[in-house]
Amino acid sequence: MKIGDIEFGPRPLFLAPMEDVTDIGFRRLCKRFGAQMVYTEFVSAEALVRDVKTTVRKLQISDEERPVGIQIYGRDTDAMVEAARIVEQAGPDVIDLNFGCPVKKVAGKGAGAGMLQNIPKMLDITRRVVDAVSTPVTAKTRLGWNHEQLVITTLAEQLQDCGIKALTIHGRTRSQMYTGEADWTLIGEVKRNPRITIPIIGNGDIHSREEADAAFERYGVDAVMIGRATFGCPWLFSPQQLSFDQKLDILEEQLRINVEMIDEPRGILHTRRHLAATPIFKGIPNFRPTRIAMLRATTVGELLDILESTRPLLGEERATAEQEGQTTRELY
Repeated sequence: MKIGDIEFGPRPLFLAPMEDVTDIGFRRLCKRFGAQMVYTEFVSAEALVRDVKTTVRKLQISDEERPVGIQIYGRDTDAMVEAARIVEQAGPDVIDLNFGCPVKKVAGKGAGAGMLQNIPKMLDITRRVVDAVSTPVTAKTRLGWNHEQLVITTLAEQLQDCGIKALTIHGRTRSQMYTGEADWTLIGEVKRNPRITIPIIGNGDIHSREEADAAFERYGVDAVMIGRATFGCPWLFSPQQLSFDQKLDILEEQLRINVEMIDEPRGILHTRRHLAATPIFKGIPNFRPTRIAMLRATTVGELLDILESTRPLLGEERATAEQEGQTTRELY
């Protein structure tokens, strides 16, 4: 499977671009554990053109995470074109166009999945961005605006004709947001279309490598993109089973990377979301006070002390579980 000149191995797994989640520390860890492609947090074209510092900072990438993509969103054609040119200077391997974000502050203003209500403009933006840059351009979108407007089979051909090098499809409509189950049947239909020659990347409700393998088998997609299931689980891409101690080491490393790459207050803030979502603390009895303290910590030293305090707690739970006949894996 190739995107432009980028070669991927068989059945590649990609890390989805996610606001406040896919910072550089998280991306580097996901890459280490097997993500063949990672993406930055998505970037507002208008804010980038205005040189908003917090937005420009999202363009920071490192060679060790390549191949890496930067995703932009916006509703103004000229701003999207100018943003793509700015992004190209940051040196990503791919520039991705966000036509799939369903949140109100994006889609409600006509950007992201809001573009599904204005297909001609979506196609115009795509054509103009492709013409403006030499970096491979890809796109990410949904099945349609709602179940009465399932446009993806036609839209995929139209986007391909605009010159994109790959298409990611999230198996929900915009009206679904993140509720219900992702429907991969239309993703598979797009992939089976003989007129489609670009790679098709499936996305939605993938929580493990086993589920990704099932999607490859059933729908024939070229790659699988994983999003929310990676919160607090950068090791999800790994075929290896890791212990609680190994996973905690990884989360502590993520904290240190974020603080080093940003600063202490924002590095902690970026890490909190993963600490709040990680499943590794499930099974520890009376953990709520520890979780609250963990999410209120304001210094690296304080937070590391709290995290380290969970090791003996999990050890006690492991011993209890073994007495009750549970397997160690069930705790993780």
